[in-house]
Amino acid sequence: MDLPALLHSYGYLVIFAGTFVEGETILALGGYFAHQGYLQLWPVIAVAFAGAVCGDQLFFWLGRHHAKRLLARFPKMRDKVGAALAKVEQHQIKVMLGMRFLWGMRIALPVALGLSSIRAVRFLWFNLVSAAIWSIAFTYVGYGASHVFSRIVADIRRFEWWIAGALVVLAVIALAWHLGRPRRSPPRSGR
Repeated sequence: MDLPALLHSYGYLVIFAGTFVEGETILALGGYFAHQGYLQLWPVIAVAFAGAVCGDQLFFWLGRHHAKRLLARFPKMRDKVGAALAKVEQHQIKVMLGMRFLWGMRIALPVALGLSSIRAVRFLWFNLVSAAIWSIAFTYVGYGASHVFSRIVADIRRFEWWIAGALVVLAVIALAWHLGRPRRSPPRSGR
C-alpha cells in the first residue's frame, strides 16, 4: 500500500486515536497531509475535535469515579494530578480552557477536574470550546507548515548543487580535522 492509500484508509482513525490521548503532533501532521491533498482539512479538524472531547470526557469521568484506584496504581500520575488539582481550584475557567495546551498535563488535568467540585455539565461546555480552539489551531499549524515547507523545498532546488558542494566541503574539513588531531596515549595503570 502506498501513502495516499494508507492515509485514505486509516488517516482519520489515527488522528482520532492520537487526539484522544495527546495528539498535537498527530494533528499537525493531519494538517500537513490535508495541505498535501491526502486528507480533507475540515474532516481532520472535526475528527480531532471529537477525539479530544471524548478523551478528556473519559479522563474527567475516571477522575470523578475511579481516581483513588487509578492514582494508587500510577504514582507518577498522582503527583501530576495533585499539582493540577491545586491549579484547578485556583483558576477553574482558565484551566478548563487551557488544559489542552499544557503539554505533559493533558491527562492529569481532566482527572484533576474530575476530582474537583466542578459540575460535569460545566466541564463539558468548556471542554467543547477548548477542543474547538485547539483542533482548529493545531490543524492550521500543520497546514501552514506544509505550505512553508513546500515553498522552501521549491526554493532549495535552485541551490541544490551549491548545498551539496558545501556539505562535501564540510565533510572533508571534518574528516581532515579528525585525522589531523593528535592521538591521546592510553592512561597508564598505576600498579
